[in-house]
This record gives sequence, structure tokens and C-alpha cells, in this order.
Amino acid sequence: MASNSNVVFGDEENQLSGGTNRVQPCSSTPRNRNTIDDDGKKQNFLSLSQRLGIQDFFCLDVWRASMGELLGSAVLVFMLDTIVISTFESDTKMPNLIMSILIAVVITILLLAVVPVSGGHINPVISFSAALVGIISMSRAIIYIVAQCLGALLGALALRAVVSSSIEGTFSLGGCTVTIIAPGPNGPVTVGLETAQALWLEIFCTFVFLFASIWMAYDHRQAKALGHVTVLSIVGLVLGLLVFISTTVTAKKGYAGAGINPARCLGPALIRGGHLWDGHWIFWVGPTIGCVAFYVYTKIIPPKHFLAEYGFKHDFVGVVKALSNV
Repeated sequence: MASNSNVVFGDEENQLSGGTNRVQPCSSTPRNRNTIDDDGKKQNFLSLSQRLGIQDFFCLDVWRASMGELLGSAVLVFMLDTIVISTFESDTKMPNLIMSILIAVVITILLLAVVPVSGGHINPVISFSAALVGIISMSRAIIYIVAQCLGALLGALALRAVVSSSIEGTFSLGGCTVTIIAPGPNGPVTVGLETAQALWLEIFCTFVFLFASIWMAYDHRQAKALGHVTVLSIVGLVLGLLVFISTTVTAKKGYAGAGINPARCLGPALIRGGHLWDGHWIFWVGPTIGCVAFYVYTKIIPPKHFLAEYGFKHDFVGVVKALSNV
């Protein structure tokens, strides 16, 4: 799968448009290391370090590509948190709907900008999932995730520099919250979502995100048929819908909705601190479980998938024609 030139969220050495240029000359997996056994099947003889892609830690181009992840994540955090603050600060009747639409647009644009540089992850969920599936090495995923977290930190710092202290305190820099401390009739009270509910939402939303959109990018046949612009637009749309659903279904003050991006949650937490650390682990553990669940799904489904195996030979008209020839 990773060797095909039309995988969108793949190894950045592949060319999305089918051209001949390669951004990343260092391969994560050594090629032509296969031998044929007595049954005619290919056997891979790769060491543990090769399977983990340890050589990526020493590849300059991998680190250069990670700069795209760093900058993309910084812009992502700055833009998304600005959208969160501005929509809820406005007088619109459905701020979560406007927020979700804007988030979908921003994510699509950023993915289009970063895909040619690094494969366009800007989210630890995508990097970790891609490593589990085998699109990239685990070493490359670690490099990307570190870059994404640093980028999120820079984005939160940039946002803090441009907003007033009152807005920063009121909206917690647009960070991910499960609960907040609000004034009550008998003093401050903690309001928000229960830990179990928030964790399940992270798991479900992460799995749906991977299942409904990212798999199209992983599968080179769908990526080729749809085109990477369409695929990335679907990714942005699905994320926007998940944000809208998670904030609408719960409708709890203090809960900021599903994060689905641990780095985005980490940036404001590092800068703002305080209650942003309350339940912060949920925004890491939930997506991790969701990624593992999605990986299990990819191992269960047929490797060639449905249409790749059978095509359209069971088309009804074709069946009728076959019956007429009997």
C-alpha cells in the first residue's frame, strides 16, 4: 500500500499527482529484500530496527519534512482556537454549527498545503494510525508527533500574544476541556462532562474519523479514483461534522467537544495550564484506543476489499444476460 504513488497520507517520498518528483528520498523500509520460499511466497527478512525504521532518525530529509508538520500544526492550533473563541464570542444562535463549518474549511486548506511536504498529517492520530497500518515507520511517526506537539505549543503561544487576558481566561485559549470551574449559588462549582462519557466520545469520534475519511487516503485505489483534493475535503468535512456532533449531543457547559487531535489539546494546556490539565489524559488515551481499534478493523477486512476482488461481474444485467445464454 505504501509503495503506491497515490496514497494521500502516505510516505512523503511518494508523489500524489503521479509525477516523478520525490520530496523524501530516504526510504523507511528497505526495498528488494524479499526472497521466495518453497511455496512461491515472498518472505521478508527484515531486522527489528528496519521494521521500526530506526534509520529515519538519521535521515535529514525526514527531519526537514517534519518542519511541515511543525508549521502546519502551529497554524492549525492558532486558526482552530481562534475560530472557537470568535464563534462563541459572537451573537450567533448556533455557534457550534458555524465553528464546525469553519473548522472543516481550515483543515482542508491546511492539509492541501502540508501534504506535498510531509504527507499531510498535522495530527498524532493520523501519524500513529499510519504507523500501525504500516504506511510509515514508527520512527517517522514519533518524529512527526514530536514536531506536531512543538507546533501546537508555538500556535498557542502566538494566540496568547494576540488575545486579551480576559478572553484568554474566559475561553481557556480555545483549548480542550472536559470540565471547568464556574460560579454557583453557593460558590464555585465544577461543571462539564463525566470522565467516562468524554473518553468514549474520544474513542468513537477517533474511530469514525479514521473509518469514514482517513481510510480513503490510506487505500491507494480510492485515493487515485477520488483525487487527493476530494479526499482531503472529505477529511475536513468529517472532522467538522464530528466536532458539531460531539458539542451538540453533549450540550454540556465546560466540555469543549471531542479533541481528536492530542497535539492541539496539548498546546493550550502547556501555555494556559490550570483546569486544561483536568482530564487531559482523555485526549491522548481515547484517540490511542481508537487508532488501535481501527487497526484491528483493517486486519479483519479482506486485503483486496470487495470491488477489487469481484469487480462488477455480479451486475444484475450481466446475470440476466448469463441466464439468457444458458
